[in-house]
Amino acid sequence: MKVPPGLVRVAGVPLARLLARSWRYQLEGEGLELARSRARRKVAFVVWHEALLPLMWLHRNEQVAIVVSEARDGQYLADFAEAAGYGLIRGSSTRGGARALLAAVRALESGSTIAMTPDGPRGPRREMKPGILAAAARSGAQLIPVHAEADRAWRLNSWDRFMIPRPFARVRVVYGAPFTVADGADAAAMDRIQSDMALVARKAAWPGQAETLTG
Repeated sequence: MKVPPGLVRVAGVPLARLLARSWRYQLEGEGLELARSRARRKVAFVVWHEALLPLMWLHRNEQVAIVVSEARDGQYLADFAEAAGYGLIRGSSTRGGARALLAAVRALESGSTIAMTPDGPRGPRREMKPGILAAAARSGAQLIPVHAEADRAWRLNSWDRFMIPRPFARVRVVYGAPFTVADGADAAAMDRIQSDMALVARKAAWPGQAETLTG
């Protein structure tokens, strides 16, 4: 049975918040200190689309702005993000990309923290797009690669295999080493962020997950 989109929007946020309150987090990684003490510093979290839900809950009400797709499916995440205290930057690589990039740069230059999903809004899964690197180069922001995995979770049958941790799941969050982009979205910067994202994903995986969640 197909659930009407309107029902998802009305019931989805309260249900997600109720579920999220049961999760238990384990935080680690070289970028954890900056992630915790980033007030008035230019910081951009780099997150794969599949891990958005537990990360949005973890960093709720921390004055973070998140880039959200203008497509209909992006509205569900936007609803949850707003309920969790996030600012919204609308746009993506496929719709409103230039406007979103400019808004992200302005937010970073004002000292705000932003979060971007460089494989969103429609993939390919875990494939980097250059927008986050361009925003970091123009603003001088520090990038923090971050990934989350739950020891037990549902995964949607979607392009990103979107993860929803089950009730009382343990969620491991790994923050990679922060770095800046001096020369824009060049090949070296792209290789660095792609490699770092793969590294935090491997470190966040629970036993037995590393093989099943790659690719």
